[in-house]
Amino acid sequence: MWDYSEKVREHFFNPRNSGPLENANGTGDVGSIKCGDALRLMLKVNPESEIIEDAHFQTFGCGSAIASSSALTEIIKGKTLDDALKVSNQDIADYLDGLPPEKMHCSVMGREALQAAVANYRGEEWSDDHEEGDLVCKCFAIDAVMIEDTVRANGLKTREEVTNYTKAGGGCSACHEKIEDVLIAVNGRLYSSEPKPKKAPAESPVKPQLTNYQRIRKIEDTLEAIRPMLQRDHGDVTLVEVDGKKIYVALSGACQGCQMEAATLGGIQHKLVEALGELVQVLPVGAMANH
Repeated sequence: MWDYSEKVREHFFNPRNSGPLENANGTGDVGSIKCGDALRLMLKVNPESEIIEDAHFQTFGCGSAIASSSALTEIIKGKTLDDALKVSNQDIADYLDGLPPEKMHCSVMGREALQAAVANYRGEEWSDDHEEGDLVCKCFAIDAVMIEDTVRANGLKTREEVTNYTKAGGGCSACHEKIEDVLIAVNGRLYSSEPKPKKAPAESPVKPQLTNYQRIRKIEDTLEAIRPMLQRDHGDVTLVEVDGKKIYVALSGACQGCQMEAATLGGIQHKLVEALGELVQVLPVGAMANH
């Protein structure tokens, strides 16, 4: 489990400004459900003063993505567009009292969504599409320009930091050499990750395995935390059966038969993997007939 601050937990379980925004006049879409994170940021901008009067978000991703999106909307409301564009991904992380290093890419995604929404309001062209030759990481469609900008903005030194902030290199690892080339181009040299001191075996306790009862309770608690987000969109989820690594759930209401059903199941699976600390597969109850 990641070590989340209380403020991250607060914005995950009770996100601010979540859902569609009526009369939004600026919208930014970044990320991809296929890649595991997607964010839509909606702005209601006063056309005379260019002050952001309201901001809402819709996101598909982990708890850090939800919390970062929630924090971003709180930070930018009341600011002019120019002042909002000065908000950095580090400002978002600081507002949440920090994010785990492995989750900093969520704050970077928030900043990109803001840039896209402002460009949309101003009638400017903004796109995260990339030419094939510009791609560094094909798994997550991250190009060299984004990596360079993120390295400079956050003072990144190592490939591991680049992966934490952009997800580049977190898939098949084929792009690691290209990432290192970008780091050398920006920093003039390649830094090695500081090796963490090894603890003595006695200081490295083995995480106790959950009993069946504890495991099911953990699954139920995780679904209970997800339920309010689905209910806001008139949907719901219910645990039906746990068969080893396979977890069968029933989607109901607006979630049942929805075009986003597979994405919803994927999001639930992501959170259960995170909560249980093991790889599990979330399947619709209908799949039990074929089991």
